[in-house]
Amino acid sequence: MSERKPVVLVTGASGFVGGHVVPALAREGWSVRRAVRSLTGADNEVVIETIGPATEWKAALEGVDAVVHLAARVHHKHEEQAVQLYRNVNILGTLHLARCAAAAGVRQFIFVSTVLVHGRSNEGLAPFSENDILTPRGLYGMSKAAAEAGLRTLARDSAMSISVIRPPLVYGAGAKGNFALLTRAVSLGLPLPFAAIRNHRAFLAVQNLSSFVLRRLAHPDPASNFEIFLVADREQVSTPEFIERLAKASGKSPRLFRVPPDLLGTLLSMIGRQDMHDSLIGSLELNISKAIATGWEPQVSLDEGLRLALSAQDA
Repeated sequence: MSERKPVVLVTGASGFVGGHVVPALAREGWSVRRAVRSLTGADNEVVIETIGPATEWKAALEGVDAVVHLAARVHHKHEEQAVQLYRNVNILGTLHLARCAAAAGVRQFIFVSTVLVHGRSNEGLAPFSENDILTPRGLYGMSKAAAEAGLRTLARDSAMSISVIRPPLVYGAGAKGNFALLTRAVSLGLPLPFAAIRNHRAFLAVQNLSSFVLRRLAHPDPASNFEIFLVADREQVSTPEFIERLAKASGKSPRLFRVPPDLLGTLLSMIGRQDMHDSLIGSLELNISKAIATGWEPQVSLDEGLRLALSAQDA
């Protein structure tokens, strides 16, 4: 008789990060149950149309050993009009899933949060660490911080081990947002006004995020059932260096030119893009020593992660 494989439920399984985490889990011997909005034809799918405070999780959680919760409301065109949406999905939906998981006897729960619970920049300050007082920016960051607080409270009265992961910008094949925009700009040979920027920013290859998830599932901390981790690549580089490395990986020449950072910041603020100012001009450095202390090491370097991202997109 064959030994039973451990079962993991992955929410957001059809998304960018889920598309990398799911096969990584399968390779490590997990039986992966994919929570999806609609059936895609993949093996072991369960339909969860919406995530919220009343979602029915009983069937999805039956026989599950661990949950990796990736699904979240990330962007909304009119954020100020979406307060309840962020609350229902990112806060109430997360906590309802965690409570249902604990009641179903799930042993481990991994919640992928965001570094934005710390704010968008630590310019002139020490790198962010897990023990910092949180100063979240935007509804997304605030909703993730609230979910973390709720999970911490839940862990006090639960036997389920909860791990919170706070990643910075995650890049890889299929990534959207700023990484997709930069990749397209470099591919088109567009001139970019970032040569004068001297910041330091953390990035995270999706392969390294996946490997940390696997590490936590394989080696939970027996001394604590609630832990938070900042996870990033080893190298934390400036915006222009990231663009140069991206261009090298794509076989292009970076077309960077100098605009004084103060002037560039003013222009971005004038067009209402403070978020872009923070993510391109400001620094965001992370202290990842706690993650490293678990025995985890990033599997790929920045250059290798960028090469994998672009080679997969070209395939």
